[in-house]
Amino acid sequence: MQAQTFIFFGQVGSGKGTQAELLANVLEKKDGRECIKTSTGNEYRKLMENGSYIGTLIKDSVIRGELQPNFLTNAIFTNILTSFLTPEKHLISDGYPRNVSQSETFESMMQFYKRKDIKIIYIEVEKDEAIRRMMLRARHDDTKEGIARRFDEYENNVIPAMNYFKNKDEYTIYTINGEQGVEDVHKEIISKLGFLVN
Repeated sequence: MQAQTFIFFGQVGSGKGTQAELLANVLEKKDGRECIKTSTGNEYRKLMENGSYIGTLIKDSVIRGELQPNFLTNAIFTNILTSFLTPEKHLISDGYPRNVSQSETFESMMQFYKRKDIKIIYIEVEKDEAIRRMMLRARHDDTKEGIARRFDEYENNVIPAMNYFKNKDEYTIYTINGEQGVEDVHKEIISKLGFLVN
């Protein structure tokens, strides 16, 4: 079976990182292949924590909930692909692309790597529920100002980034009810993907 490629989209607080992790576990158990799970958000947090120059440059804007420059996000994602991606490895992207320009770059990357039949998993959560979840997790960039700005970025940039792939031959969008418990969201993803159900 050909290696699979997935992109997770969802509001901040939709649990897409958790679901990406659960899907990676299922894929690795299913056929024993390695699964590369990329999270540009986690990569940015690592840069801030290691005290590097780039970390100090991005820290304030990350806390404010702003998107980072395209060149930097593209470079982080490209670096992961060039370092780790091979034809037999599954790929799960969490948090990239996040605007239309990045979607265009992602599409050209997938063409270069000969990746086909890319599955987009859109975890849908109402704004009020997403805010409630973010307040519970209490991450340092989950300030009221940061959360409000991330919602604006989501509506203005992230949704158009996902819609860029609508009606494209190599991309399929699966909409998932993210308001369920973690296990039920996972089950719905597995069920809708279909090929994973034995």
